[in-house]
Amino acid sequence: MNHSFFQSVYEVVRLIPFGRVTSYGAIAEYLGSRGSARMVGWAMNASHTEVINLPAHRVVNRNGMLTGKRHFGAPGIMEQLLRSEGINVKDDQIVDFEKYFWNPVWELRMTNDELFESHDSMTV
Repeated sequence: MNHSFFQSVYEVVRLIPFGRVTSYGAIAEYLGSRGSARMVGWAMNASHTEVINLPAHRVVNRNGMLTGKRHFGAPGIMEQLLRSEGINVKDDQIVDFEKYFWNPVWELRMTNDELFESHDSMTV
């Protein structure tokens, strides 16, 4: 697969705040590859053998389902990691998913816009 795309996925995943989750599709959309959620999933699957300290447990499907749970070694690890961050899970689905959903398209754009605004105000 595209190594640089995978690295871009990992960069976004590292930005997901503690106690928040995002979806494969939201990451793909942020990276300009809307419709490539499956490729983000492949990157996340590969991360378990290649990337150290990646909060992969914070990436779920668009409905808040823990579809990647089998890649965490032992059953229940993904759920335990999410619970340790204050996120409730029931039947392999995040309870109140919308409350915990972090959308990089909005969150990172706002951060970048704020950075540009503060830079512009400093150069006036």
